Amino acid sequence: YEVCGRLRGEVWSKSMVLIALTGYGQAEDRQRTKAAGFDAHLVKPIDLAVLTQLIEELPHQG
Repeated sequence: YEVCGRLRGEVWSKSMVLIALTGYGQAEDRQRTKAAGFDAHLVKPIDLAVLTQLIEELPHQG
C-alpha cells in the first residue's frame, strides 16, 4: 500500500495500472486498496478468466 501511494504521488505514474493481488477480500480490504491508489483488487487464488478480462478492459497505451 505504501509503495502504491508513493507511486501515485509521482506525475509520471498517473497512467500506470496497478493491481493489488492479495489473500484478503473483505469490503474493508478493497476500500484500503482503492484508497492507496490501486486500479483493481484481485483475491488469491486468482481466477485466470477474471485476470484475462481485467487485462482486456485496461486502457491501452501507445
